[in-house]
Amino acid sequence: MPITNQEVKEHAFLRELYADAYFPDRVLDKGRGTLLRLCERIEAERPSDLAALYVLTEAATEEFNALDAEFEAAGSGIETVAREEMAEDFWFVASAYGFGDADVEELIAAREW
Repeated sequence: MPITNQEVKEHAFLRELYADAYFPDRVLDKGRGTLLRLCERIEAERPSDLAALYVLTEAATEEFNALDAEFEAAGSGIETVAREEMAEDFWFVASAYGFGDADVEELIAAREW
């Protein structure tokens, strides 16, 4: 399902991480894919409240958890800069879909990074 939200379509997910050679593009591409799939799910399922949104972001956060091993295998890792960038993008997604009052810590509560 193609994303219809113009703000999301124009957003450069994980931009700061792509600009840093410490983070391998092939792993970042998977993280970007996770965020785009989250957007697709939000558009398809249309969560009616924050609780429903948090269910969707939990699944996406778990996908990022699985990427940690791939970062480490590539000599990288999900450290402070990456954590902040990922959290900001989760909040961006929530805001872009009308959930500007979402708690960023709740959006990524399942994180292991």
